[in-house]
Amino acid sequence: MYDVVIIGSGASGGAVAYTLCKAGFKVAVLEKGRLMKREEFSKDELAYCRRDLVTPNLFEEYHTIEEKVEGKWVATPTYESGWSFWNGNIVGGSSNFMSGMLHRLHPDDFRLKSKYGAIDGANVVDWPISYDELEPYYTLAEELVGISGHFEAHKYEAPRSTPNFSQPPTKENAVVKLIDKSCKTLGIKSLVTARAVLSKDIPGREACYYSNLCGSYGCSSGAKGSSREALLKPALATGNLTLMSNTYVKYLHTQKKEAVKYAVVVDTITGKEKRIEGKMFVVAAQAHESARLLLNSKNDLHPNGLGNTSGELGKNLIFSGGGSGQGELHKDHLKEISFSDLMTTGLFVNRTVLDWYFVDHWWDGKFKGGSVEFMFEHQNIITRARKNNYSNDKLVWGTELGERVTKRLKDQKSIRFEIFNDWLPNDDCFVSLDPTHKDKYGMPVGKLRVEGHPQDVKVGMYIAKRCEKILEEMGAQNIYSGISSSPSQNLVAGGCRFGNDPKTSVLNKYCQSHDVENLFVADASFMPTGGSVAYTWTIYANAFRVADYIVTQLKN
Repeated sequence: MYDVVIIGSGASGGAVAYTLCKAGFKVAVLEKGRLMKREEFSKDELAYCRRDLVTPNLFEEYHTIEEKVEGKWVATPTYESGWSFWNGNIVGGSSNFMSGMLHRLHPDDFRLKSKYGAIDGANVVDWPISYDELEPYYTLAEELVGISGHFEAHKYEAPRSTPNFSQPPTKENAVVKLIDKSCKTLGIKSLVTARAVLSKDIPGREACYYSNLCGSYGCSSGAKGSSREALLKPALATGNLTLMSNTYVKYLHTQKKEAVKYAVVVDTITGKEKRIEGKMFVVAAQAHESARLLLNSKNDLHPNGLGNTSGELGKNLIFSGGGSGQGELHKDHLKEISFSDLMTTGLFVNRTVLDWYFVDHWWDGKFKGGSVEFMFEHQNIITRARKNNYSNDKLVWGTELGERVTKRLKDQKSIRFEIFNDWLPNDDCFVSLDPTHKDKYGMPVGKLRVEGHPQDVKVGMYIAKRCEKILEEMGAQNIYSGISSSPSQNLVAGGCRFGNDPKTSVLNKYCQSHDVENLFVADASFMPTGGSVAYTWTIYANAFRVADYIVTQLKN
């Protein structure tokens, strides 16, 4: 029997495993995917971005997605729609493939309802913890994961207990000079983006090698601050971690109402089933899958799902609101920087705008806004070569096609912005079990209803207009943006909301089940609201906080 059994090896699972193993406890990490060695990671666009190298085959493991069609909810399997809500099913999870643009939540993100009041149609609540309780763990994650950057004070930048990052920013493309000057002209403050990528070597990990292909790809130097590199490898070195890859967890079994006894798992290679026993269990399988696992763990003691006496399990699922836009910087219209410097490959853009994180303006009103990240368009060659190859709605061929592709790749570079704003929790965004569809292991798949709130789109459009002005000032051409109410498939949270009241939440403030005393949920499931940044740094920080609490429980 293990002291702790952790389901999932991503950012949260790795943080919990690291802490417990360092404290001397015996830990098992159960990961459905395989273990990929550092040297196996390549920049193969076909393998990583167009095929299922690191995610399940959608005909074997999938979800059904509920969308409203002519006033009725219609569920479509993702093997038909082509949507995929899998984000890197290998050891280390999706943290292997992130771009690593990280931010802390602002203190006001923990008290949205207190700050702005209720919003019609949204289930906004304050968190049961404050920023001050999480700040030490943001700092811990920064050091252990390896986050590079440069801190500059800003009214919407979260306060720090340390003056700056221990790692300087990664190398930057000359385009940042153009961004900074354009923002300054418009009265906007551009900030250096914190990034979970090493700019300097540390023991066991080499600095970034500027491959030009970071997001969507694994890192073969160890520079990226993935759970695999930063946490699981040192946890294994303690001798206290048993890493079980290719291990699919079907359900958690309870013999007493207040305690999980064992996990029922399947070896994905041999198909053999077995039990894994533990004193405590930590679910960290990514929000929608964690809720699904607990729903699939229902029995006579827990007829509505494990730890679901509140009826809230799976509800208030959240994604990330916002959208994106871009413009083209052309060789013959470029200003401030040289074209050769612009075309230097591999260097990061590393610029963030937080000026609209909270909007309180006599003309525009008072509301929660969002953050903006600037970057180049993804450098996948196939994707870039296929863009805009139509003329009068007909596909271009031959010499004209060749000239277009050559010009696109050699005479211009597209600069892009991505907007992150709150996806407001609401009654029509949740995960449940599909009553008819099952995966290849015979378990009901998750059915995701993914309706957004109108406020999300309103905020995204507000920010997009201002971002377009920045691109205009930069001299970009063919500028456009798009704000969508569709969910971001790689940013999922909620479903196991934490809170002080067992009647309205699934977990307590330590992410421990209100109903089952040896059950914790450590991934982004706990979040009542998501803030207006990517979740990863908060996932890491909170998982370290939860792990510290588990250590005290085990010692007692």
